[in-house]
Amino acid sequence: MIDHLGIIVSDFDASKAFYDKAMAPLGASLLYMVPEQYTGGAKVGGYGRDRPVFWLSDSTDKPKSTQHVAFTARSRAEVDAFHAAALAAGGRDNGAPGLRPHYHPNYYGAFVFDPDGNNVEAVCHDPEVNP
Repeated sequence: MIDHLGIIVSDFDASKAFYDKAMAPLGASLLYMVPEQYTGGAKVGGYGRDRPVFWLSDSTDKPKSTQHVAFTARSRAEVDAFHAAALAAGGRDNGAPGLRPHYHPNYYGAFVFDPDGNNVEAVCHDPEVNP
């Protein structure tokens, strides 16, 4: 239902460094930077696997409220790797990888706060695969 989503960040370069590392375990990366001549000089970049779906836009003001965004992981191992990469990139823990059965029996997610305090999650809805 959602085609793409964007958030405002207070320091584009710091957020880019965070998301570059946090998105890598999910198979996503920065795919496009909008030419600044079309943004009034603002830095705007889009992340995704095949096309940009998650956008960062810089602002000289700190965002007035935080957002929550959840990214689909293709496996529980991707959720684990996302959490580790996000923490290594300077994110703050907001929920270690694990089952959240209050959502549904196979909801496996992990949560971190990004540099602006946004609650960023990776989630896998599939049952655990036996090794």
